[in-house]
Order: sequence, then C-alpha cells, then structure tokens
Amino acid sequence: MATIEDFQKLDIRVGKIIEVEDFPEARKPSYKLKIDFGEEIGIKKSCAQLVAKYTKEDLNGMLVLAVVNFPPRQIGPEVSEVLTLGVPDSDGECVLIQPERDIEIGAKLY
Repeated sequence: MATIEDFQKLDIRVGKIIEVEDFPEARKPSYKLKIDFGEEIGIKKSCAQLVAKYTKEDLNGMLVLAVVNFPPRQIGPEVSEVLTLGVPDSDGECVLIQPERDIEIGAKLY
C-alpha cells in the first residue's frame, strides 16, 4: 500500500501544451508534445498516445497535468521528459486530466 510520503515524492504540475507534432516513428499512433510548466521547470517534451481522442488543434493551448520528476524515458527516437496524465475511457483511449479552471502553469498538485 502506498503512503502519503510516497505520494509526496511525485511532482505533478499544471502545464500548457505549446506545440504538437505527429510522431510517425512510434509503434502506436502518438503525438510529440512540448509543454510549458512555467519559469521554475520550463518547457519539457512528452510523447503521448492521444491521436484517437484529440487533434493537434484540440491539444494546442490545453492545460494538462504531468509528473515532472520521473527520469526521462526513451520512446523510439524521442525522449519523453514528463508523464502527461490521463485516464482510459470506455474504449481504453486516453482522456487527459485537465484543471477545471484556468490555473497558473507550473502550479503543483497537492
């Protein structure tokens, strides 16, 4: 069972997607994202399987939540620096977790 101390080790922040590109080299349809987490963390890259639910235009400018303190992960030829968070819908496709209101980018989940 996880403890509150385990949860507190995760650094989950609000970020704003500022760039979305196709990622044709990925095994499953995916996008390459650039996400701005504000001055403290900066702009980070993420690879995400979102093609089934979102267009590039849908994603550009969207606020999302991401874990920013996992080690970078190699995804094919790209490096994913943060884990963008979502939950599966009834078809198993990722639905992004978004703040309910406009929240300052870089804000930390607690």
